[in-house]
Order: sequence, then C-alpha cells, then structure tokens
Amino acid sequence: MNWGILQRELRFKAIRSAGPGGQHVNKVSSKIVLSFDLSASNALSVEEKQILLEKWASRLSKDQQIQLSCDESRSQIQNKTRALKRFLLLIEAALIIDQPRKITKVPKSAIRKRLKDKQSWSETKKLRRKPDL
Repeated sequence: MNWGILQRELRFKAIRSAGPGGQHVNKVSSKIVLSFDLSASNALSVEEKQILLEKWASRLSKDQQIQLSCDESRSQIQNKTRALKRFLLLIEAALIIDQPRKITKVPKSAIRKRLKDKQSWSETKKLRRKPDL
C-alpha cells in the first residue's frame, strides 16, 4: 500500500454542520465528508482490495465507496485531520491479518475443579431445602 497515492485518492467535501454554534453554523461549512473509491484505487493491491471488501462490506456503498464524516470541531481543518486519521486507522485495522487460533486441550485439573465446584454448589442448595419429614 502506498500512503502518498492513497492520500491523493481521497476526496474531501465541506458542508454545513448541524448542532450548536448559533449564527456561525449557518454561515460556515465546517463539516467534512471524506470519500474513498475502493474499486478505482491504485494505491492498494488486488489482495488488499479483496480484504477491505470483505471487512468493510457493511460500510461500503453499492459503487464500493466508503464515506466518513467529521463535525466534532468548529474548525474545518481540524475536522479534516480527524477524518483523515480515522480513515487511516480504519484501513490499518482492516489490513491486519489475524493469526489462526491454536487449538488446545482443556487441562484435566480444570475439568476436576469445575466438577468439584459444581458438586459444592449442589451441596449448598441441598442444605437450603426444607427437610423431608
């Protein structure tokens, strides 16, 4: 993956943000919407695109675009940097390949302890019952 090419492929759009801010909100376009076209990307290899398609299946639109929006700050520049950081973290997390789980056997001591605890609970509950007369 080439970070330089990837950052050039990102599209940023500034729109008006909702929320507190009074007249400032009505005049300034501080909300940032970051969009990235996964299918048209030259920065990612075919394998990386396939991994992202699988992991981002619920986030992608029909034309394989992902959109992130940020309106946390009243500053457009801060919102742009936050959206970019969030996108880079999202892509890094998705491209990490999970190691396969090593199947292990349950130790016999754990099985004995579980059965012993189960027996003691059974005894405790037996003692709480009303006696048979």
